[in-house]
Amino acid sequence: MSVDKNQDERFAQMTFSTVYPLYLAKVERKGRTKAELHQVIQWLTGFDEAELAQMIENKSSFERFFEKATLNPNASLIKGLICGYRVEDIENPLTQQVRYLDKIVDELAKGKAMEKILRKSA
Repeated sequence: MSVDKNQDERFAQMTFSTVYPLYLAKVERKGRTKAELHQVIQWLTGFDEAELAQMIENKSSFERFFEKATLNPNASLIKGLICGYRVEDIENPLTQQVRYLDKIVDELAKGKAMEKILRKSA
C-alpha cells in the first residue's frame, strides 16, 4: 500500500521523544506499565534501557531511531490495521517500522497478552 509521500517525510523528521510520552500515557491509562512499554519497544528495536533513554534525551528523529535499531526478525509478523493502514502492506520501510511500533503499543494498551504482542509461539 502506498502512503502519501508527505506522511513518509513527516515520520522521518518526527522525534521519538515527542511520541514516547503519548505512548506511555496511552498504556498507563489502560492499566499497563512503563516497564511493559519498554519491553515491547526493546523487543521491536533491540534497544536496552540506556539506549532508549539516550534516544529520548537526544531527541532522535524516527529516521535516526530506526537506523540505530536492530529490528526484531519477527517484526514482519505484526499485521493488522493501524490508523486506517494495513501495516503489512506499507511500502516505505521507515513508515512501516513506525506503524509496527504504533501497532504493538496499541496492542499493549488494549490488554493483549505479552506473549502475543511479542509474537511468541504458545
